[in-house]
Amino acid sequence: MLVVLEDVSKSYRTAEGPLTVLQGIDLSLDSGQSVALTGESGSGKSTLLHLVAGLDHPDHGRIIVDGQEIGGLDDKGRAALRRSTVGMVFQQFNLIPSLTVAANLAFHARLAGRFDAAWQQALTARLGLEQLLARYPEQLSGGQQQRVAIGRTLAARPKLVLADEPTGNLDEATGDAVMALMLSLVAETGSSLLMVTHSHRLAGQLDRRIHLRSGRIDQSVERPA
Repeated sequence: MLVVLEDVSKSYRTAEGPLTVLQGIDLSLDSGQSVALTGESGSGKSTLLHLVAGLDHPDHGRIIVDGQEIGGLDDKGRAALRRSTVGMVFQQFNLIPSLTVAANLAFHARLAGRFDAAWQQALTARLGLEQLLARYPEQLSGGQQQRVAIGRTLAARPKLVLADEPTGNLDEATGDAVMALMLSLVAETGSSLLMVTHSHRLAGQLDRRIHLRSGRIDQSVERPA
């Protein structure tokens, strides 16, 4: 198993008292598998993704990624895990505005010490970005920016890709095209994919679907592998 969550719970302090976001989550993800996380707003989807990425800490339970228990890592260790093992794709693109498309594409791979010019060239071609390499993010459409964000993540060949509503800012046609590209490239690299989405239609394109309801996994909706 590439990812294992055991009895994971998470709550936050509010003015009205503790707000429980996740309760008793048990979840596993095989290498090369794609899983969609669905659920209403506030059901805990993004929180779960952030916990797996080591961007937040569970109150209870264990999270193991690629054999490493995240709770046993310090900030430096979690940052190293994100560089070497975990890639992230966000709804807001999060490109570096001062870097060209070419430099954005290479950024994570260079940080991880895995820059491969041939693989970047292949990604650039597959994503249809050859004519855009000298441009800056502000000169791109939303769909183009998301393709750069996907290429930047996959350039480092992560074992796990975490995607939080990656097509949420795109129109349906553009989102479908970007999603098809991402799924194809994730499969080609052998990466696993854990993706948050509100779209049942997009969720149906992945191997499994796990539905969160009020911070718990709704077994009646889950679609197993």
